[in-house]
Amino acid sequence: MTHSDLYSQIDKNKRETLIIFLLFTFLFSLFFYSLGYLFGDPSASYFYLFLGILISLFSVLYSYYFSDKVILKISKAKPAQGPQFKMLNNLVENISLVAGIPKPKVYYIEDSAPNAFATGRNPKHSAVVVTTGLLKKLNRVELEGVIAHELAHIKNYDILVASIVAVLVGSITLVADLLLRSRLNISYNKRVNNKSNSNSNIFLFIALLALIISPIIAKIIQLSLSRNREFLADATGAYFTRYPKGLANALLKISQDKEVLEVSNKATAHLYIVNPFKGPMAKRLANLFNTHPPIEERVKRLLSM
Repeated sequence: MTHSDLYSQIDKNKRETLIIFLLFTFLFSLFFYSLGYLFGDPSASYFYLFLGILISLFSVLYSYYFSDKVILKISKAKPAQGPQFKMLNNLVENISLVAGIPKPKVYYIEDSAPNAFATGRNPKHSAVVVTTGLLKKLNRVELEGVIAHELAHIKNYDILVASIVAVLVGSITLVADLLLRSRLNISYNKRVNNKSNSNSNIFLFIALLALIISPIIAKIIQLSLSRNREFLADATGAYFTRYPKGLANALLKISQDKEVLEVSNKATAHLYIVNPFKGPMAKRLANLFNTHPPIEERVKRLLSM
């Protein structure tokens, strides 16, 4: 990967982030406009359109400024300070210099399962998180490869996309769920009083449809973007260290480890360098629903560099 290729990909990632933001703002606003229209009052539809735009913008701004803090808290991450983390901080600082970005804040998770992730909104406001298991089970060269991969995500502006998608889709799903529940109660009361109408049924159908398809849309977008970005982060990380085999060996070690990362959940799983969920079911569904490419393919590409 050449220097110009790297920066052209960064520009592409920024454009994709903006497109996702505009797309979800449009869909969210359209969803609210439809609600107002179904109420039968023309003025209500414009009020709901304004409400949809307002909520979507608030959601994006909140995710932009606070998603990293939320993720760090959910993951039970603590600042990596003290002599036991000296090597880790040195690696992060050295690779940051190579990558040409400010040194991100460094955190650790007290867990024996080896894994790592990066979060934040841009290189100036970012963090790298590793588990204590990663520090114990990887050698220096392998750890360097993992850190380089995570710093590549930061430099490539990958860390912002997942937050925007998750928050916006989570917002519309929550709203659809609340509206569906409230409308179910209203519909039930009307049926009891024999006052049911067609608008109520249409409203119920649309709310139910939005509730079902919004997480699916989010997953499709994540799958279309995340897999390519993992390959890019692998290649960029190898470009930083000039030693692709270090990251390749680290990926194999992490993926073959049997321990489950206790703090991981569906909201944060896509952030980790390797899928934190273990077991037969997780492996069976990985190829269909995992936002990460197969480890075998990632290793193959790294060793061919």
